[in-house]
Amino acid sequence: MKSRAALAWDSDLVFSRFLEDCGVACELVTPHMLAAPYYRGSFVTLVIPTGFGNPAFSGLLPALRASRGRIRKFVERGGNLLVFGAMCHNREAYDWLPFPVSYHHEYFRTSVGCGGEEGHILEDYDIGHVECDGHFSEYAGTPAIEADDDRTILLRHDLGSGTIVITTIHEYPSRRFIRAFCTGDTETLF
Repeated sequence: MKSRAALAWDSDLVFSRFLEDCGVACELVTPHMLAAPYYRGSFVTLVIPTGFGNPAFSGLLPALRASRGRIRKFVERGGNLLVFGAMCHNREAYDWLPFPVSYHHEYFRTSVGCGGEEGHILEDYDIGHVECDGHFSEYAGTPAIEADDDRTILLRHDLGSGTIVITTIHEYPSRRFIRAFCTGDTETLF
């Protein structure tokens, strides 16, 4: 089994240290690397952190759009994609994904009922007080976690041999979730 993730961002983040503390080797992939047609990384999971859609935080969104086809192929071939909240009011912030997603940016605290395979993403937290930076109103994926008022805060979408998980949970995922989602039999070429 291999545990390896790419963290897409403009510069190093504390999140990469968290991934490594979970036992997952982590490679920083800058927007220039992500969009470059000659870049060839190999990993189990590509992680897109919170704030990717807000130009005040990151220049990642144009690179995600430029590499839309490569991201789709990566997932179809067996790679996993973990995407967090865009942290902006841009309705097109998720237009680089291979299926439609509408995100509404707003901060709120909620209680959730965790079920299914993705439920353990919150096992390190009090599920009665989960911080979120938005919710999804329209999507093609399967809702996996909903807020107490039925707002969807985590989606799962299987594509080819891989899986896409999109969440607005404004917390680090549990260590168990990271280890499971970033570990696989093989790495997939990006």
